[in-house]
Amino acid sequence: MPSGALSIASTGHPPLWTGTPAAGLRFARARKDSSMGEKVVAGQFDLSDRQRYREKLRRCLTGLERLLAEKRFDRPKNLMGLEIELNLAGADGMPRMLNAQVLERIASRDFQTELAMFNLEVNIAPHRLGGRVFDRLDEELRTSLAYADRKAAEVDAGIVMIGILPTLDRDDLVSSNLSDVDRYALLNEQIVAARGEDFTLDIEGVEHLSCTSKSIAPEAACTSVQLHLQVTPERFAGVWNAAQAVAAAQIAVGANSPFLFGRELWRESRPPLFQQSTDTRPPELQAQGVRPRTWFGERWVTSAFDLFEENLRYYPALLPICDDEDPLEVLDRGGVPTLAELVLHNGTVYRWNRPVYGIADGVPHLRVENRVLPAGPTTTDVIANAAFYYGVVRALAEDSRPVWTRLPFEAAAANFDAACKDGIDARFTWPRRGRLGGLGEVDAVTLVRDELLPLAEAGLDAWGIEPADRDLYLGVIEERCRRRVNGATWQSATFHRALELGLTREEALAATTRRYRELTQLGDPVHTWPVGLPEPVPAV
Repeated sequence: MPSGALSIASTGHPPLWTGTPAAGLRFARARKDSSMGEKVVAGQFDLSDRQRYREKLRRCLTGLERLLAEKRFDRPKNLMGLEIELNLAGADGMPRMLNAQVLERIASRDFQTELAMFNLEVNIAPHRLGGRVFDRLDEELRTSLAYADRKAAEVDAGIVMIGILPTLDRDDLVSSNLSDVDRYALLNEQIVAARGEDFTLDIEGVEHLSCTSKSIAPEAACTSVQLHLQVTPERFAGVWNAAQAVAAAQIAVGANSPFLFGRELWRESRPPLFQQSTDTRPPELQAQGVRPRTWFGERWVTSAFDLFEENLRYYPALLPICDDEDPLEVLDRGGVPTLAELVLHNGTVYRWNRPVYGIADGVPHLRVENRVLPAGPTTTDVIANAAFYYGVVRALAEDSRPVWTRLPFEAAAANFDAACKDGIDARFTWPRRGRLGGLGEVDAVTLVRDELLPLAEAGLDAWGIEPADRDLYLGVIEERCRRRVNGATWQSATFHRALELGLTREEALAATTRRYRELTQLGDPVHTWPVGLPEPVPAV
């Protein structure tokens, strides 16, 4: 969702896991021919809507509980899915508000609109984990993005796969630059109304950013990769807990968002930006400890039900849109309910690892959606990040002594913050190996290289990934650790080299963005990129 997190529901796009090649990852479908779809367009809610929605949410939660108790969920299929959010920029490195024109030229349902006019999203159809799946994914992505880039060039734009486009300015992130789609306008309206005042962005990093916004538009700066894994209900808690435990390591090796509004902030600035730009809590509610809608969480779970129940218990509805279906009546008839209200409400709670309920071929299933990673830099980097995630999560979820039984949840959350701030130079709290046990402090590179990469290797073997695929993509992560390089370190170092050449900050950010795009198109992973700008060609 960027993390694309704000794409609540596309009308008319097929859901994930339908088995069709162009299956898009869209979870809460607001149908144009129903009262739900009409209200998405109209955007008029009254008190009775909210009361009815809350009651429908309770019935949906009861329906989910029954589905779990009756063991109605799909059997394991080892299916994974991938979404990537993208930016549009011109040859000068500046953002281009042209997604409608570019999508018209791409003319593929694999590409969809996103929150702002400089955003796109590409959805890769589900793949079965095994064999040379990562090589196939890399090739599919390269082909799709190259095609999209050629089409964008027809309107003097290009695709940039990066966590936050460094050249974005505050004037770019205003409500008038939101995509011309009813659901985005409605979501903006409802979050602004819930907030009741301007949004405050205050991030203290290498430099300090402090400003306000009248809309959720700054969230559109965040472009991410979302990794999906279909799991059985019995495996859900283990996979979700494992994903939470390794989220910090994912950020440390994959950080790619050091700049916002011309300031150098955290190595991965998306999480604080995302939380603050979607925060419906005025300061008084923050002081009371009310939970933000974008959050890491507060506990390990025992079931997917825990997370959906938390959604209902903690979060008021942003979009109280009711479907005509009665989920309990559908269950009584032996059918499978869509649980439309539960799915829609879940789509407005922005967890970094989110539960997803879906239906494919008439059978319900559960997925863990990992929303931690920034987009880019290259397709090889994206697939390496994915291979690391799928491997390490499998190994940790099946460990006889799970890490989450030895790591306090508060430590996992603190690790996540440390990774966002310091990237590959972060230090984490982590369970010690050996008989002594307990917790110790370890730097991110040592943890990934010495403990998590061997686990990822074992996990990929368990998935049946061919050794050539496994070694190629995990080797990218290993080299990042060896050289202490990721997208964020490259951006920062190149920006400072540009300043040393005498460029202004704005010129240096634009030059860094142009060079980033050039190297992305060459395709070599980021740890191999030369720092700095290319030498100018001498005049003849």
